[in-house]
Amino acid sequence: MARDFTRRQLLLGAGAVSGLAVVGASRADESAVDLARPVARSTGWPDADAWQDLNQRVSGRLIQPVSPLRSCSLDASSAECGTALEAMKNPFFIEDQAGATQSTGWMDAWQGAVSPYAVQADTAEDIAAAVNFARKHDIRLVVKGAGHDYLGRNTAPDSLLVWTHRMRNINVHEAFVPAGTPNGTVGVTALSVGAGTRWLEAYAAATDAGLYVQGGGCTSVGTSGGFIQGGGFGSFSKAFGTGSGGVLEFEVVTADGEVRVVNQHQDPDLFWALRGGGGSTFGIVARTTVLAHPIPNTMGLVSGTIIAKNDTAYEDVVGAVVAFYPVALDNPSWGEQIRFRPDNTVEFALTFLDLDRAGAEATFAPLLEPLRAQSDRFDVDVSFMEIPFERLWDVTWWQENDPDFITLDPRPNQPDNQYWWSGNQGEVAAYWFAYESRWVPTSMLVDRPADATRMLVDASKLRNLTFQINKGLSGQSAESRERDRGTPLHPTAFDAAALILLGAAEQYVYPGVTGHEPDRAKGVRERDEVAAAMSILRDALPGQGAYANEASYFTEDWKNEFWGPNYQRLLAIKRRVDPTNLFRVHHGVGSDE
Repeated sequence: MARDFTRRQLLLGAGAVSGLAVVGASRADESAVDLARPVARSTGWPDADAWQDLNQRVSGRLIQPVSPLRSCSLDASSAECGTALEAMKNPFFIEDQAGATQSTGWMDAWQGAVSPYAVQADTAEDIAAAVNFARKHDIRLVVKGAGHDYLGRNTAPDSLLVWTHRMRNINVHEAFVPAGTPNGTVGVTALSVGAGTRWLEAYAAATDAGLYVQGGGCTSVGTSGGFIQGGGFGSFSKAFGTGSGGVLEFEVVTADGEVRVVNQHQDPDLFWALRGGGGSTFGIVARTTVLAHPIPNTMGLVSGTIIAKNDTAYEDVVGAVVAFYPVALDNPSWGEQIRFRPDNTVEFALTFLDLDRAGAEATFAPLLEPLRAQSDRFDVDVSFMEIPFERLWDVTWWQENDPDFITLDPRPNQPDNQYWWSGNQGEVAAYWFAYESRWVPTSMLVDRPADATRMLVDASKLRNLTFQINKGLSGQSAESRERDRGTPLHPTAFDAAALILLGAAEQYVYPGVTGHEPDRAKGVRERDEVAAAMSILRDALPGQGAYANEASYFTEDWKNEFWGPNYQRLLAIKRRVDPTNLFRVHHGVGSDE
């Protein structure tokens, strides 16, 4: 079967793959904090006594991050630099660095910076101490758990970092009742996770309990940060909804330093805002409790390609997919993506849920069989794989059945089950040139299939285009739709067949590291290609929104594109809970005030 199964890899184009990694602190050096010699910054920067006081309040967990690529700034040809560059290809190594984030920057937009100080938080009280310190001394505050953010919202120079990486406690609840609910409320199965928990860890705990929680597709993505506070889609979102929609309760530290427990009954407005209004905007989440579902029986993968042998055949196969999607895939059984490529290729990297392999093959037969019968026009190579759902995150199953599908963390003394999908290797250490998204309504495919086909063909001739169906909620289950309607998600997502993604980046490049600098000429060329393709989509899809977690740094009408009519309510809540705008991120609610 095809090995290239990843959420975003093919959207970037040949030689350019998506994002993870920047410089950060090596854990060996993080304990070497010389508070008698505080890092010198601008006038008003706290003195040694102030930092010492903060260190005491967080029980000695104030650290000074350093760059794991510091040797490269001295001699980029050194063996030490080579070792560091190789280490930065591991997403879990990156997450173990206080200063590291999962992208190296964005051309003409932002560049990763190592905070001079970080609170290595273990508790909500540690977070509160950092928040109070930043507010008192009027210094920039940034927050990082797993570090997955394309827009640089988890890095800033001259800042105090709140690093939640170690907060990874997980509790399974057989009958969870949110705080403040009326007496007699029936509990539900749920999972509570600390702010630093990765989805791989959450899935393993849920599976052990015979449950499933809706989270992200990448194993190293965090459960409680920008993913879930920004919406959060996973492979099975058509069945179980968004990550945000499944949240039952947050423990959150607000700008006044208070530790609050919020849910539908306690500060429901803040709870609503946290479930999709954007990370690091309304507070810092210390713990998240999410709804848990009975574990599905099976899942499977559809992988492979249809290669059209000329432009006319390509238009025909795109038209066939446009007609096929609404009748076959627009339902809770299907997820992930279809890719349309400039070389006249349609690629499938889809998941199916609670169908056996024969059922999935039968679903696809009306699309594939007519094309297979035209071997002079199409090469069809599509395969189907069925997996027991309870083994989906089991490293042993993958090693026995398809070992190349996963990459184990090769470092010594790591958990046996710590791995990432091999297809996601393309998301490690990327410097961004462009990233765009747009929801496409199912009604366009049904009522105007010729227009939809023309749009997809023309845009994909300029740049690889990803049609991500699990991020379009048309056809989702009724139960999950009811939950998601209670979040600030842009309304156009609910009628969308898919979220279209375009992007361009260069992998394993680091601004300032000789011999490993981004190729600006390449960046300008590919940025312009994305812009031209996106222009076609904007013209064809007026009024459609973009997904705030996967959007352009340079989005002009970002308030409307990210949140639509929900923005004004979000802004009112922001002004109430953070009147001094302590939590400020690029294109976050209230960031322009």
